Amino acid sequence: MQELIRTSDVVTLNAAEAVLAGVDIESLIVDDFVAVAFGSLPRRLLVHDDDVARARDLLSEAGFGIELVK
Repeated sequence: MQELIRTSDVVTLNAAEAVLAGVDIESLIVDDFVAVAFGSLPRRLLVHDDDVARARDLLSEAGFGIELVK
């Protein structure tokens, strides 16, 4: 799996996850426990390696381009 977004904004993460789910791209938000336990640390949105290029394109088109990890 590869990281696409790293942010402490849960609204952004949930919206990006919904965009991907809408086109059947499975994603995973990780680091929830660490973020809650130690303050507002960033969470990460991951997708399978095979879906990275398509997910990047979709998220960019949906307005999340600035959030994408390089």
